[in-house]
Amino acid sequence: MSKDRLIYLPLGGAGEVGMNAYVFGYGPKGRERLILVDLGVTFPDMDGSPGVDLILPDITWLEKRRDQLEAIIITHAHEDHVGAIGQLWDKLRVPVYARDFTARIAQHKMQDAGQEPAQVKVVGKVPDAVELGPFRVQFFPVAHSLPEASGLIIDTPAGRIVHSGDFKTDRTPGVGEPHDPALLAQIGKTSVKALLCDSTNVMNLNPGRSEMTLIEPITQLMRDAKGMVVATTFASNVARLKTLAVAAQEAGRSVCLMGRAMLRMTQTATEAGILKDMPPTISPEAAKDVPRENLLLIVTGSQGERRAASAQLARGNYMGMSMKEGDTFLFSSMTIPGNERDVGRVVNALSEMGVDVLDNSERRYHVSGHANRPDLEEMHKLIAPQMVIPMHGEHRMLREHAKLAIAAGYRSLVVPNGSICDLTGDVPVLVDEIETGRTYLDGSRLIGAMDGIIRDRIRMALGGHVFVTLILDEENEALGAPWAEIAGLKPEGRGGEMLNEIIEAELEDFISRAGHKVMANDDKLNDGMRRIVRQVVMEEIGKRPEVTIVVSRLVND
Repeated sequence: MSKDRLIYLPLGGAGEVGMNAYVFGYGPKGRERLILVDLGVTFPDMDGSPGVDLILPDITWLEKRRDQLEAIIITHAHEDHVGAIGQLWDKLRVPVYARDFTARIAQHKMQDAGQEPAQVKVVGKVPDAVELGPFRVQFFPVAHSLPEASGLIIDTPAGRIVHSGDFKTDRTPGVGEPHDPALLAQIGKTSVKALLCDSTNVMNLNPGRSEMTLIEPITQLMRDAKGMVVATTFASNVARLKTLAVAAQEAGRSVCLMGRAMLRMTQTATEAGILKDMPPTISPEAAKDVPRENLLLIVTGSQGERRAASAQLARGNYMGMSMKEGDTFLFSSMTIPGNERDVGRVVNALSEMGVDVLDNSERRYHVSGHANRPDLEEMHKLIAPQMVIPMHGEHRMLREHAKLAIAAGYRSLVVPNGSICDLTGDVPVLVDEIETGRTYLDGSRLIGAMDGIIRDRIRMALGGHVFVTLILDEENEALGAPWAEIAGLKPEGRGGEMLNEIIEAELEDFISRAGHKVMANDDKLNDGMRRIVRQVVMEEIGKRPEVTIVVSRLVND
């Protein structure tokens, strides 16, 4: 009996929406040959990751097994699937495979990060295949909210795996390939062992809608609006960009695209021959000369990102354009869970300007790129797998998807991030757990979640900071009083006296009473001074600050 096994290990994306990274392995335990499907990012928030630019999966486990890794496969060009490729490729250093449009975006990511774009290889759709050790991988088209999204057929000695990728059952997606149930049924006739399936919209009981259903209501909105219209959507949703532009053209409006990511996506889609018959657009400079009632701006920032065009318009202006009372702002998008507060800030700021803000609460101006529950049931039937493993979603979504599959007679199991699932037998089995977490892109550097940097930043945000300096002579005697500087704290204490002066007085008293052993020992002196500072600040203003003590000792040459 073979001792080789087929395993599945999510490093991200199974327990959250975003940061997708899925490992498949085949071979003897501990020596499996591996492939990684997708390498994405998620976005930070000021509450849990202040100052962070991007959040990436922790690939330490995979980095330690780099010599076992055959390749990275990218299913499509959304940030949560390809966004980390430039930042993390150097830790893995294996070829990257994707279809043409996705490969172009991945090559941009590599180039931006100073990596070699030629490491990204272009693969055609089925029947084309790439041989990767014990794996044979084929890309099959699926409909999604951007071009050339793909599912994967992964053939192994232990059986065939189908990885759905992100998909929807849209037969008229506008841009990109339509949902093809005949192709899926053909795949389903080949004895599929496991279907790894998108779980994002499992809670939605309605069948998914087509992109084409949006053209009429958005066109009517453009016609009815009295002033300028600004619309935001995901920059990668090339089909929606075209829908908005076509609607604007029908309503007699000129179209201006604003935002670096949006311009790059449309340019790349055009170069790849995917975006066709796109209405002409004008530059921001030309847009200033167009009457407001004849203008549509399509801008980045559908998730309330502070530096994106939407948020900057809400704060005043962007590239010389500003919004006024009577204008209309359209969110042609969904709000990703966790981003509600950031989007709310933009909405309220626009409302204060007198701008009419419209969203998808009535399901008129956006359709999801993910399959709803009836669509998932259709996918299960077409692929007819032995087992269904939910992926891509929060834990509650994975759990609900597993219940749905089990109720229909499929074997299923929730496999969250860090869980190793053995798919070799007739049923999926959890066989091990590994440490998983997050890596932060902080400025231009990658830092680990356990490095303490973000924790210290949160502590300073919650409690403020006190910086204390003390100078001692060669006899360990203080040369003058210590001085304190405060940041992020109310400057006055309870009685109106300056807080830094109260701290300095208490420290001076402590130093005057400290014995020679304390004054000669940096650790004891620092601990004592830090304790005094925290005690004073708590008594005076009720905060627990971070404290930095710097003791300088003069030494005779």
